[in-house]
Amino acid sequence: MRIGIIGTGVVGQTLADKLVSLGHQVALGSRTKDNEHGLAWAGKAGPAGSCGTFAEAAAFGEVVLNATGGTVSLAALRAAGAERLAGKLLIDVSNPLVFGPEGVTLAPVNTDSIGEQIQREFPEARVVKALNTLNCELMVAPGRLAGEHNLFIAGNDAVAKAEAVALLGEFGWPAEWIVDLGDITGARATEMMMPFWLRMMGHFGDASFNYSFRRPA
Repeated sequence: MRIGIIGTGVVGQTLADKLVSLGHQVALGSRTKDNEHGLAWAGKAGPAGSCGTFAEAAAFGEVVLNATGGTVSLAALRAAGAERLAGKLLIDVSNPLVFGPEGVTLAPVNTDSIGEQIQREFPEARVVKALNTLNCELMVAPGRLAGEHNLFIAGNDAVAKAEAVALLGEFGWPAEWIVDLGDITGARATEMMMPFWLRMMGHFGDASFNYSFRRPA
């Protein structure tokens, strides 16, 4: 499958590495064709990896992943172009974290989310919020942690969510570990988990942890 990834940072490259290892073709997208991080990644990835602009990555992908920071995601996806996202599964991995003197906040928060904003602005894209509640190394290798732990998805399109679950299965996520939080408004809940996640990372001293929910037997 051809997959376009919007963003050339650590998260985008980690996802890209995994996807290439699984046999997919991947194009990383940045603001400019000469992005040094994208070019360096493509040089190491071999014939299955390439880089270009946001628009080129979106046009390349049968599936598109948004791996930009949540506060710049809308601008990046506008540059990618609504016509290049239309009809495609768009997995939003972003979190709208704002780092300030008072600590970490979110914008938007409570009554909106970046996942919802993306779906509203790109109504023909099939947006699924996923992978935004854990470290990128665990995103692509859940077996790094012992036992069952959970991942969350939210989106308006049931078929798109099923496609996302199938791709996550390739990463090693059993379907029964994935919790469907309903429509795209569920992105509010998962985005609001991130300030807590950052506190827990400070408590543990690293990012090698995830959420695990238990129900009565």
